[in-house]
Amino acid sequence: MMHQHNRPLNQGIDGVLISLYIVMVLIGWIAIFAATYDETQPSIFDIDRAYGRQFLWIIGGALLAGIVLLTDSKFYPAFAYIIYGTVMLMVCAVFLFGTTVKGDKNWFDIGSFQLQPSEFAKFAANLAIAKYLSGLTINMKDVKVRIVATFLFMFPAVLIALQGDTGSALIYISFFLVLFRFGLPASYLAIGLYVIALSIVSLVLDKYILILVLLGIGGVLLFLSRKNRSLVFIMVTAFILSSGYVLTTDFVFNSVLEPHQQQRINVLLGKEVKVKDADYNVRQSMIAIGSGGVLGKGFLKGTLTKYNFVPEQSTDFIFCTIGEEYGFWGSTVVLILFLAMLLRILHIAQRQRSRFSMIYAYGVASLIFFHLLINVGMTIGLMPVIGIPLPFISYGGSSLWSFTILLFILIKLDGDRLAVLR
Repeated sequence: MMHQHNRPLNQGIDGVLISLYIVMVLIGWIAIFAATYDETQPSIFDIDRAYGRQFLWIIGGALLAGIVLLTDSKFYPAFAYIIYGTVMLMVCAVFLFGTTVKGDKNWFDIGSFQLQPSEFAKFAANLAIAKYLSGLTINMKDVKVRIVATFLFMFPAVLIALQGDTGSALIYISFFLVLFRFGLPASYLAIGLYVIALSIVSLVLDKYILILVLLGIGGVLLFLSRKNRSLVFIMVTAFILSSGYVLTTDFVFNSVLEPHQQQRINVLLGKEVKVKDADYNVRQSMIAIGSGGVLGKGFLKGTLTKYNFVPEQSTDFIFCTIGEEYGFWGSTVVLILFLAMLLRILHIAQRQRSRFSMIYAYGVASLIFFHLLINVGMTIGLMPVIGIPLPFISYGGSSLWSFTILLFILIKLDGDRLAVLR
């Protein structure tokens, strides 16, 4: 690998992607201002308010972006595993020195600010996966390669889940898209979809009734394939594993998940919940978005936003503020910006000459896509409320900084693509 030296900083840098980043960060800042607006403290730079603190996070993000762009692009593949190991140590350190916020012990207190290491684990895992899969001897047909690649992103997911942040842990499923893109057999996707479907059905139906249904389906298939011993073995094994999974899902749901997590899933599945207003967040969110109509109520005129009817409206439910104040067209513009960013990242991925850079780019696209899908999905009642921020827009320094680093590493790698021989 060889690079040109003494090149201008902006040479090869993708202006389109940077422009999209700036626009989305500014939209987020304005939305946070509207969501937490206080008439007694109207200055958007007032650091006693969330919008003032977000301004500081934005300035910090700009500095981080500059540092990333000034760093030699060879640094990222060379130190990928070291960065991964360092961030994993930070995530583990939370168990000993972390602070509990809203039931989740995954924060560090740093003066008057808080830092969430689990956010930074996303770009660290992406670097490690890109480094591993770009190895010259790596072939996705090798079972060992699949196991190691899966471990690299499931390890932080398990740690984060143990900290109580199930939502952030689920985001790591997005890395399976990267594995599929680079050779994971489609059969794994089919199995994954079957497991997801079985999980949903097992939460809707009684576990014993479902096992009887599986037994009936298995019996029919077994009869049809009775002359093929290998198929018979597969059918019997599938039934045993499926039944065991149903029992495990029931146990995890009733004995492992917290009551509020059970309520959120029950609300999503349309089941009756015992706790009054268990669906309050989603209901208020949908009312806020629907009340915006086509054109919206106007800047700082969102009544549900203004009077705090929607919980967590500057973080998890920031999309509600946009929907109420700018209506259908404003929400559509934001979604189009995300679509433009995703398409640009995929375009950038395809023009890479380095396999490391290409894999990393697909990881960036997958992470942003899953965050967008889940965050917007939960605001309109299509996904469970699991506390996932909207990239670049939701309030929070850890999220903004993490996505800034994630994106600008890609911008730097892409900027040096023409100087890469392999």
